[in-house]
Amino acid sequence: QVQLVQSGGGLVQTGGSLRLSCAASGRTSGNYAMGWFRQAPGKEREFVAGISWTGSAIEYADSVKGRFTISRANVKNTVYLQMNSLMPEDTAVYICVADGVVPVTPQNHNYDYWGQGTQVTVSS
Repeated sequence: QVQLVQSGGGLVQTGGSLRLSCAASGRTSGNYAMGWFRQAPGKEREFVAGISWTGSAIEYADSVKGRFTISRANVKNTVYLQMNSLMPEDTAVYICVADGVVPVTPQNHNYDYWGQGTQVTVSS
């Protein structure tokens, strides 16, 4: 089993920045793809970004390209999401995911492990 513990998030004004972290613990000896989804009130959960185990493959949702950066530090079993130029429409609960078999992509919403979610609120 792998546990994902998220940190970061909070309240920020439009144009501000936040960084989310997601640390994996437990059975972390495998090679896990990791990524982020988000869900706003009344909306469906949507893909934000995904990164392969080596970091060589990265994908972003069109809505966050150029503003968000996903990265990982495997020695720390941690994935990060740096969010810049935040907008009110970025307000959502952000959820970290990990999977030892499939990559984290927009087409797939089924992953082995999910974080607890963290609120990001962008005020106008």
